[in-house]
Amino acid sequence: MAVNLLYSNDRKGEFPPSWYAATAHELARFPPLRGEVKADVCVVGAGYTGLSAALHLAEAGLDVVLVEAHRVGFGASGRNGGQLGSGQRVEQDALERLVGPDDARKLWQMGEEAKDLVRGLIARHGIDCDLTPGIMWTGSSKAEVRHLHEYGALLRDRYGYDKVEILDEAACGAICPSPDYKGGCLDMGGAHLHPLNYALGLGRAAAAAGVRIFEETQVHHVEERQPAIVRTDRGRVVADHVILACNGYLGGLNRKVAARVMPINNFIVATEPLGEDANRVLTRDVAVADSRFVINYFRLSRDKRLLFGGGESYGYRFPRDIAAVVRKPMTEIFPHLRDVRIDYAWGGTLAITMKRLPYLARVAPNILSASGYSGHGVGTATHAGQLMALAIRGESEGFDVMSRLPVPPFPGGPGFRTPLLVLAMTWFALRDRLGV
Repeated sequence: MAVNLLYSNDRKGEFPPSWYAATAHELARFPPLRGEVKADVCVVGAGYTGLSAALHLAEAGLDVVLVEAHRVGFGASGRNGGQLGSGQRVEQDALERLVGPDDARKLWQMGEEAKDLVRGLIARHGIDCDLTPGIMWTGSSKAEVRHLHEYGALLRDRYGYDKVEILDEAACGAICPSPDYKGGCLDMGGAHLHPLNYALGLGRAAAAAGVRIFEETQVHHVEERQPAIVRTDRGRVVADHVILACNGYLGGLNRKVAARVMPINNFIVATEPLGEDANRVLTRDVAVADSRFVINYFRLSRDKRLLFGGGESYGYRFPRDIAAVVRKPMTEIFPHLRDVRIDYAWGGTLAITMKRLPYLARVAPNILSASGYSGHGVGTATHAGQLMALAIRGESEGFDVMSRLPVPPFPGGPGFRTPLLVLAMTWFALRDRLGV
């Protein structure tokens, strides 16, 4: 990889200038790793996946070292839309065709366990992160609305999930008065939260459980041996087990994972506080995700700003004017916000897979990896960390179900996959504009 995504868009050891960083419950810095340390497990990456894995392992009595190139919660875990969605990133009927009805049902249940895990961790560790129930799925065409309604009915009838309310155009508009949306569903089993404060809370809990956390410690190489050796810029960790929890920032640490997990960039803005005009965006404190291929997602902050995510890029660099990139889809949804002031604009690097399914794998006998959450990471990444912790302790049933998911490599390798994806995204963007 010619450009290192760890540093191509961000200053070392500094959070991006986001509304999340401006309202974070600050966590004191941890020192860099210098010299050699030994551990039962070395976890690479302090996002949701790595923090959850480290916390669960330490609570089980293992000696855990967690290394992070920047800060706890620095990556996508501290920058995302904060939506805790139901199920998996792929809808259940599509999963049934991919993996069969039995594994599809297990995956639905694991999605429910992921939400319960997040809620439980927040409650057990007293994490102040504005956890609030409710995610609305919206459609901009009759076909999209019909699909959402059919999917809500499928979840109710086939999976016994009774937390989805079907919304016609009037009911949808009563919650989200955008002229773009023609109906949808409201999932009160989903939730939204302050993603950085959730990550920092997990970091606080992990440190209290005995995890040795080292920040500003970049891993350059992992030697696949027993014990494994994790080499960093100023030291190394010798560990019986290694967990790779790097997602879009994996770089060249493991070729098998890199072939299947592709980093992409996504962008969010926070407007000025809207005051009473917030009711022209949302009349209830729920999050929204629409049906576009490049999804728009948004919610109100506690100080009545619109937090709006939209637009993606597939190169390594963020655009110069992120606010302008996001303002375009924001004003398509809310034309009356054309001249609203944008106070914060930031980007983040997440990771996708070909089929939008997470990639969990045992890449060596004592090295596990989880990544590729494809925009569904708040619950899935937290759960994946727990599943890897259990697998290291010999309880691998859940990890094995996830590792059976079909996650093929991108065609052509890293050099060819980006042009292919750009071509595909251009086609889907054109399709959305034409309404076909």
